[in-house]
Amino acid sequence: MTMGATLGKSDSPKKGWMPETKIEAKMVEAMQRRESHGSSVKSFNTIILKFPKIDESLRKCKAIFEQFDEDSNGTIEKEELKKSFSKLEIPLTEEEINDLFEACDINDDMGMEFSEFIVLLCLVYLLKDDPAAAHAKSQVGMPNLEATFETLVDTFVFLDKNKDGYVSKNEMVQAINETTSGERSSGRIAMKRFEEMDWDKNGMVNFKEFLFAFTRWVGLEDEESAEA
Repeated sequence: MTMGATLGKSDSPKKGWMPETKIEAKMVEAMQRRESHGSSVKSFNTIILKFPKIDESLRKCKAIFEQFDEDSNGTIEKEELKKSFSKLEIPLTEEEINDLFEACDINDDMGMEFSEFIVLLCLVYLLKDDPAAAHAKSQVGMPNLEATFETLVDTFVFLDKNKDGYVSKNEMVQAINETTSGERSSGRIAMKRFEEMDWDKNGMVNFKEFLFAFTRWVGLEDEESAEA
């Protein structure tokens, strides 16, 4: 038996772990680049305190969502997304748009809902952090959102202690423990939060999974279902 074969996924999620898609690999790379700068977030509490502000800022994306949703049916189809991106001159290849759409259309219902769209915008923000994309991002109303997206990126950097582009269960426990010292329930909170994030139950959370959980934590989805 070779050395490599003895390493099961459970022993080392990192070694046996492969990004699902090209876009995810890019996400992880972009996040690792970002992580080399460190995080300004000092504890999970500081993020919780920002929830109302983040929620308010994300709701402002509704106007952008409505522009993209040309047939006003409440979801953005792939063609609408492509059209909007080319109109805004956002430098994404067709393959990147397809990958992003598939990555964010969690319900596989062929259309992106508002919270899925927020995740997509935040991924575009992370992936297109070069000056060439700055003009395009201003077109989509990104400057107002950038501070919020930056907070989300920063939060992930804070959670990802070993800077590998993924948050593991242990890292989540560590982050929550640092915040709620002396509370016995902190371990349980960490587990619950982690389980909410780890959609595919593989023990590792990427930035996309983190964002989906985050939109639920700040209450974005509650209001949507109330409106429906």
